[in-house]
Amino acid sequence: MQYSIGVEYALHCLVYLVDIPPEATIGIKELSTFQGISETYLSKIFGKLSKAEIVISVPGVKGGYKLAKPAADISFWDVVQAVEGAAPVFQCKNIKDNSLLCQQDEELAACSRATPCIINMTMREAEQSMRNMLRGKTLLWLRDEVDKVMTPRTRRETSEFFAGGGSGR
Repeated sequence: MQYSIGVEYALHCLVYLVDIPPEATIGIKELSTFQGISETYLSKIFGKLSKAEIVISVPGVKGGYKLAKPAADISFWDVVQAVEGAAPVFQCKNIKDNSLLCQQDEELAACSRATPCIINMTMREAEQSMRNMLRGKTLLWLRDEVDKVMTPRTRRETSEFFAGGGSGR
């Protein structure tokens, strides 16, 4: 299992929207420049985040994006679902019902159909654990963790970059 780079891009960019004033926005151009990533690809990601109501798009010259709800209410799982979709990672094809023994013995075939697939159950359980862990991590948590390692100078320069419309002033 592997998430696309879009999940990483989304989380890295969303953290900068946490502390902006309510009337402010940050543009895709500024976010992509700051992160050194494709503006086109980031636009597609933010389109998905907007559709999932994680961000709000504000049109116009001074437009951009801002969070649609408090950072404490946006989990990593919300972002993963918005970018990747909600389909389960493991797609059971129920091949146990196709086994040679089941094809030759109706009693075994009936038993196989009546018994849940242990492999599918285990994979779903593991995926549910992962989802629950990701639901427990929010954008507010991420911002707080980043703040623990960010120097005051880096914090100030980052704020100045976005306040200056991507020019640092």
